[in-house]
Amino acid sequence: MSDNMSTNIPPQPSTEVDLIICSGWVITMESPDAVLEDHAVVIHQGRIIDILPCAHINQYKAKETIHRPEHALLPGFVNAHGHSAMTLFRGLADDLALMDWLNHHIWPAEKSWVDPEFVEHGAELAIVEMIRSGTTTFCDQYFFPETTALVAERNHIRCRLNTPVLDFPSAWAESADDYLDKGISLFKQHENHPLISVSLGPHAPYTVSDKALERVMETAKKYQCGIHMHVNETAHEVEEALKQSGIRPIERLNNLGLLSPQFQAVHMTQITDIEISLLANSGAHVVHCPESNLKLASGLCPVHQLQEEGINVALGTDGAASNNDLDMISELRTASLVAKLVDHNPTALPAYEALKLATINGAKALGLADDIGSICTGKSADLISIDLSAPELQPLYNPVSQIVFSAGRENITDTWVAGKQLMNQRQLNFINENDTFTFAKSWQAKIAAFKY
Repeated sequence: MSDNMSTNIPPQPSTEVDLIICSGWVITMESPDAVLEDHAVVIHQGRIIDILPCAHINQYKAKETIHRPEHALLPGFVNAHGHSAMTLFRGLADDLALMDWLNHHIWPAEKSWVDPEFVEHGAELAIVEMIRSGTTTFCDQYFFPETTALVAERNHIRCRLNTPVLDFPSAWAESADDYLDKGISLFKQHENHPLISVSLGPHAPYTVSDKALERVMETAKKYQCGIHMHVNETAHEVEEALKQSGIRPIERLNNLGLLSPQFQAVHMTQITDIEISLLANSGAHVVHCPESNLKLASGLCPVHQLQEEGINVALGTDGAASNNDLDMISELRTASLVAKLVDHNPTALPAYEALKLATINGAKALGLADDIGSICTGKSADLISIDLSAPELQPLYNPVSQIVFSAGRENITDTWVAGKQLMNQRQLNFINENDTFTFAKSWQAKIAAFKY
């Protein structure tokens, strides 16, 4: 006889929840040891409310229970730097140096083609690729960000928009002040949005004047938003800065007061010990884009040295025009391998630390770590499931190492953002892939036929 029957106390009803995901492993990213076998994540109203052994899920009454016994469940990837609409320029100008690539190919192509329709179709193509690659948050820096916001919103993916700031006009804005005014308007429009947030994205030290950067800093302080900028991407950039001003870009940005915990320095392939100290003391973050840097031969970011000095390093793919994909699982593997070579140390950036770059470190860089980047109660249910049962992933000793060094994006089967399933067993739930493919082919035909 049960205790309830013997005491005449009726059994308590199970707590009702929206979703339970049972998984072979839950990789929480809370600590290197927090890999939980045969555990479940309980989700209600888009947030994680419990993590418990799969054997104990009967204390909840779920509207839906998903079983993935051969899978690892982990936080969705945070792609901390990219230009999503540039997927439509994928493969347009390969095997070129950065300034040649920009001046003679990408900027002329942008002048000819970039408009809201281009951004809409390019961003949606990127979002298809990112969802299929396990990205649940992407940080974007491109023209017509209001259009990217609409595309991200209708496809239920989390997005940080860094509104461009340049000294010269584009199809989106006429001047630095115009860029900033439009950025402020977009920030106010999305200030309380659950998935879309806005920061400022001055392009680079060589395209934005001191006067404009001073207004960027004042605006960021007023609205408590981030600043996201390409910095020290190439040796040529640094050499030109020294010729023109006598100081390196990081010193200039520090003198202007831009370096702070709200600042994200993207690329940083050329960096001195003094600059590392400036970054460390300011609390600024570095966003590492190893595959784009390798392809453009821009240089190598000393990730292990930065981490040794306490600098938070996140990971980004950059745009598909220079990568040429938006595959974060490939990016984090490359980051680990390059870090070992740069440091001449096989223990540099081990598997777990590489995975941090793509999850919790990215969340910290974007100021979103209270909401995403790890699996713990109270956070948003931004999750991915990776099938570890494939022959190429056997035998399995350590799921974290297997993900970093052996798995591919094709092993990612499911993606959730705020508890909403965007991909189920490799099938997208909200995007018509055929339409996206048709639009991409149409743009390819137009762009390829154009003479620059």
